[in-house]
Amino acid sequence: MAEALVLGTKSFCLLINNVETNLEYAALSNASYNRLNRNSFSANKLETEMLRLGEFNSRSCDGISRRAFVQAGAALPLTAMLSGEQIAQAATQARAKTVVFVWLWGAPSHLDTFDPKPDAPLNYRGPFSTIPTTLPGVRFTELVPKLAARTDKFALVRSNITHDGGHPGAGTFGYTGHREGRGITIQPSWGSIVSRHHGAGEGLPPYVMLSRGIPRDVVKTIDGYGGGDWGKAYDPFLIQCDELGTINIPALKLVDGVTPDRIAHRRNLQGQLDKIRRNVTADTFDAWDSKSKQAFTLLTNKQALESLDLTKESTELRENYGQSSFGQSLLLARRLVEAEVPFVNVSWSEFVEAFSPNTDFGWDTHVKNFDLLPNRHCPVLDTAFSAFLDDMYDRGLMDSTLVVCMGEFGRTPRINNRAARDHWQHNYFSIWAGAGVKPGQVIGASDGKGERPVTRGIEPTGVGVTMLDCMGIDSIARAELNVLPDGEFIHELF
Repeated sequence: MAEALVLGTKSFCLLINNVETNLEYAALSNASYNRLNRNSFSANKLETEMLRLGEFNSRSCDGISRRAFVQAGAALPLTAMLSGEQIAQAATQARAKTVVFVWLWGAPSHLDTFDPKPDAPLNYRGPFSTIPTTLPGVRFTELVPKLAARTDKFALVRSNITHDGGHPGAGTFGYTGHREGRGITIQPSWGSIVSRHHGAGEGLPPYVMLSRGIPRDVVKTIDGYGGGDWGKAYDPFLIQCDELGTINIPALKLVDGVTPDRIAHRRNLQGQLDKIRRNVTADTFDAWDSKSKQAFTLLTNKQALESLDLTKESTELRENYGQSSFGQSLLLARRLVEAEVPFVNVSWSEFVEAFSPNTDFGWDTHVKNFDLLPNRHCPVLDTAFSAFLDDMYDRGLMDSTLVVCMGEFGRTPRINNRAARDHWQHNYFSIWAGAGVKPGQVIGASDGKGERPVTRGIEPTGVGVTMLDCMGIDSIARAELNVLPDGEFIHELF
């Protein structure tokens, strides 16, 4: 790759040929996989589709310039303000190489999961029984038995609070520590700060979001998911992963007129590459947005693509994670940790809505809370997140990885008149593991009805400061980047 970067125009076409070689193993036919029973991963041969192409107007390969070609390798955002020596020193001092930020979009009920109140009135405590955990005196509800058996692997915070009771606003708080609204500067998200501080690696972008789409409700996308006023170069690189582990990269919209939905086998792959070879020019390459350039860079890196191939995992392990988009995304997150991607955001869903047309079962359970949680949401969470923790610990990855799992707020302790729960920003939970976090402890406590903390409230700024500090982005680095001037490190975790 380094040699290709100095060879100019001819090397661009050579690079396209190399893409073919690098992707042979990745562009496998998905036909046999799709023939599987939807309830099983078992098959004689597991194959997956790795890439999706869309539309882009383009002309001739002969016109590609050396400058444009170099952009393919340099498309990822470069570190701003900090010298290489400063970055290296920060990396040496950092507790973590990677943050995995698991976003339970829509806001799960704390009372029905990790902070039950069995002694509260019935119209608060709900219908679920409680079960013991590995910690004396600490109980969860019966809906999360696997995580209850693994409390020695993580720390639980029961005193999170935020300052907005709506999903987009609380989502922006949860990603940035700041309020969103008209005329307000949009601050960069945690992942964007890590991206700018750490700079680009080889092949994979520094901030990856695993989700069907950018977190939103049916009205709008949250403002704070990406680079904000820093610009789209610091937005997350979106990768979609469905319940079968099929990978799709929306940014791969490089060639106009490509109609097959996916690259399915070598003959189709050759056709796609031939079209790129004929049509890409310097002008059209310059016109690609930063994410398309990142996607093209990914195409040229065999090791990066290999990180996205879930067929390299055993059927047994994939079944352990569960046949859900969330579970397979967590498995993909583990592979990205091994590839040392600095910030991986796994979002439970694109939409918050749990029960609306064309949405994807978020945690926003204004209705049917007591049906959805035991029958869908909690079994998926309990299975997938338990498997993720086991897998990460078994592979020795937790010492260098910080895992944070949370939603944007909690749900009303008092059950509403539809036998469900509404938004509640005054108290909720978060789960922390790895990178020196002391496992087997509960930090903070809520009152007898789960309405408000009786200990120090942990705000989104504290969550952000703690994650960034673990990545070596201390108060001096944050000041140089002009981010998060406030926020209290959650010292109780360590």
